[in-house]
Amino acid sequence: MGEFLDIPTLFFLIVAVVVLLRLRNVMGTRDGFERPPERKDASEHEKDTQDNTKEDDNVVSLPRRRKPVAPVNLDAQKHRLKLDTEIERIAKDDEQLSAGLNQIIEEDPSFSPKSFMDGAISAYEMVVVAFAQGDRKTLKMILDKPVYEGFESAISEREARGETVDFTFVGFSDVKMRNAEVEDKHALVTIQYGAQVVSATKDADGQLIDGDEEAVVNISDEWTFSRNTKSRDPNWKLISTNQLD
Repeated sequence: MGEFLDIPTLFFLIVAVVVLLRLRNVMGTRDGFERPPERKDASEHEKDTQDNTKEDDNVVSLPRRRKPVAPVNLDAQKHRLKLDTEIERIAKDDEQLSAGLNQIIEEDPSFSPKSFMDGAISAYEMVVVAFAQGDRKTLKMILDKPVYEGFESAISEREARGETVDFTFVGFSDVKMRNAEVEDKHALVTIQYGAQVVSATKDADGQLIDGDEEAVVNISDEWTFSRNTKSRDPNWKLISTNQLD
């Protein structure tokens, strides 16, 4: 036995045992009861979630696309408000007249009650002056054919008798719209005129046979104008005249 346990061999054996013992203490052994890997508790998990949320908060979200909204036509609104104001001033409390004007606007959006009234006022003076002077050209532009034929016939008869008319238009005492409607695509507007004129008719010898050269007299007429709302021609025609008492 002394041959095998010599001092050098014994020394290295002791060193080997010491090394093995230290490795055991450092690394440990697995016996089937080792603790499972530690899990994070709920608070730590919540903390991690919050951290992730904070990271998400740093991301800039692009705004969602909204459905485009149709642009508001301010010009159309202003135009409609203008028309409503004109109707209110002309029709006042006459609901039937107001409805008729709206009906014309529906058929012809370019129609303006105020512009029509301005034109009707001008047309009256033009017609009565043209009739007194025998101005057929002006009458033909404003009067509907049947009405023109009646005026032209009266002028021709007057000229055949050699009569002349001294006529001065003084002004209006009152002008009002009486009715407005649409019939078969034709807009019809009736105007009542109260006018002041000086009129004197003389025969071929220059003698006064009707009227007064110096007296201002009041005359009252009711005229109806018409226009095809589908026509490109913007002009209105006088289709009916009625002298009131």
